[in-house]
Amino acid sequence: MTSPQSASKSTSNDSIMLEIKNQLRVRTGENAVLGPDTNITRDLGLDSLAIMDFIFDLEDSFDISIPMERIAEVQTLSDLAKAIDILQKEAA
Repeated sequence: MTSPQSASKSTSNDSIMLEIKNQLRVRTGENAVLGPDTNITRDLGLDSLAIMDFIFDLEDSFDISIPMERIAEVQTLSDLAKAIDILQKEAA
């Protein structure tokens, strides 16, 4: 049985992942396979400018600032969702 805190965290991560996927669909098209283990740079074929535009759009969507050192640590969509979740909690 999941605890209320665990369920809340899952819901938060799910909504974050949904927004990440929505932002990526604009850049990659509807046929791109987007899952938690999708590697942002290797699997999606985005150049550095497209990645930075994507990050800026996420910052606007979530009303946060994503530091460059955090971006360097992120490889997968799951990593990105976790980083955004942490940044939102730190900002609260």
